[in-house]
Amino acid sequence: MTTTLSQHALRSALTTAILAALTGTVAAGSFTRGCAARDMQILKMVEQSENSNVISTDQSRDAMLTMMHARIVCHEGYVMDALAIYDKIAQSIGANPILLGRKPSTEIQ
Repeated sequence: MTTTLSQHALRSALTTAILAALTGTVAAGSFTRGCAARDMQILKMVEQSENSNVISTDQSRDAMLTMMHARIVCHEGYVMDALAIYDKIAQSIGANPILLGRKPSTEIQ
């Protein structure tokens, strides 16, 4: 009897843990959709700038490292902060945010 009760308790705990993990994954996925589109856009800009020799290898590397930081920030749920980081990347490689479909930031630095 105690074995059956222990098995049910273990199964219940395992089921709860799995559901909690899946719920967290779904929530994180919904937060990152906005960032994913912006990430692809910035990645294409960096590649185009590299191919046309508009930016140096160091600038390209810095942009990619900053993109990794933006991805982490977005994954943590700070979407607006991540989008601001992506905007700074676009500015650093000389892209016009209006041409990218984003309003320029009015924030005073």
